[in-house]
Amino acid sequence: MKTKIRIAIITLLSTLCIQAQQPKGIIGNTNWMSNWTNFKPANTEYNEATNIIAGTIDKDTKLTKRNTYQLVGVVYVTKNAVLTIEPGTVIRGDDKTCGTLVITNGAKIIAEGLETDPIVFTSNKEIAERKPGDWGGIIILGKAPINTIGGVHILPFDLEPMLNHYGGQDAEDNSGILKYVRIEYSGRKLSAAKELNGLSLAGVGKKTVLSNIQVSYSNDDSFECYGGDLNMTNLVSYRTTDDDFDFTQGAQINISNSIAIRHPFSSDISGSRCFEVDSYDKIGNTDMSKKLTKINANNITLVNLEENNQGLVRESVYVRENTFFNLTNSVISGFSPFILLEGNIGNGDVNLAKIAFKNLIINNCNGGITSEAGGANQAIQQFYNDPDFQINFTKIKNSELFTTSNIKGNPDFRINQNNTIAIGN
Repeated sequence: MKTKIRIAIITLLSTLCIQAQQPKGIIGNTNWMSNWTNFKPANTEYNEATNIIAGTIDKDTKLTKRNTYQLVGVVYVTKNAVLTIEPGTVIRGDDKTCGTLVITNGAKIIAEGLETDPIVFTSNKEIAERKPGDWGGIIILGKAPINTIGGVHILPFDLEPMLNHYGGQDAEDNSGILKYVRIEYSGRKLSAAKELNGLSLAGVGKKTVLSNIQVSYSNDDSFECYGGDLNMTNLVSYRTTDDDFDFTQGAQINISNSIAIRHPFSSDISGSRCFEVDSYDKIGNTDMSKKLTKINANNITLVNLEENNQGLVRESVYVRENTFFNLTNSVISGFSPFILLEGNIGNGDVNLAKIAFKNLIINNCNGGITSEAGGANQAIQQFYNDPDFQINFTKIKNSELFTTSNIKGNPDFRINQNNTIAIGN
């Protein structure tokens, strides 16, 4: 009995120590971004296309590494077909026709690359001509719940009406796999109100595998979730024009071990953020009896590469009313302020309790958690000043905070283990 009690005490103490030492920001025994990401896609020579993909894919189809594909126009995968893509395959989106890949409701994409042989979606332009928005992006339409009235909705992207629908009752829906995938120079702006994203996930269910995905130089959001129920991990957003991660329509998302790297000259003057979180565009279009957006973000790194405080990058996170957002064990560096709350949220504890921040390093950020309604700031800051939240404000150079912050080389944005505050000591 004494032995069992002793083991139980040791286990409890070990658990408490592990919790106390919970690492902040992205984690890993090695730099998990080192082999498959590309922070200099403008310098990468891709083979010319040997095959054209166009029209509708209505039966199981496989794309192979030995070919390079050009995505022409809007390509739909329909009728429960499965599009399988071999590791190392390159698909180049056509600029003139706004090449866009749409996985429709019930169909699947199996794009499972390897760390040493990722799948690449990129621009069809020559090296010197590539720019954000060269092509459309990837759209996945699933059957998982959304909170729009009627439970089914369409995306505002001028898609084929009979194929453009998402939502349903199946939170476990499976739209396939995206793993070790890069998406470069996507996000075509169709109009001021219609902007394609790097990866649009609409009503996508939790059996869909989404990990090790890099979206670079998108001309709108990198990742946007319209409802759905997902676990997402090891995501990289780099130099997007608008938001890195955007969630709406009752999205239920667990996102972990992911990073947004912002650059001032890639930011939209309308207000670009790492996270934009809301439950709806208009409350009148929303079934308030259904779930509100709830995002659990753990081990996240949000970093602004801006120097000399040009003021071109704003807050790291913007949260709207009636939204649940939890950010834990994370690092935010170089934003002003680091969190902005919609004015309607107010300063009541009931509202603020929906928005949790815990065990954070806030580095080189001007201002703390602030509200669009300036009069609420004092009460908001008092609420989050509770020591239990463990929000630590620091002034450290990125080169000292992170292992290797030089984006021109092989960046490693894990916390520098020589920095005692960074590892929770």
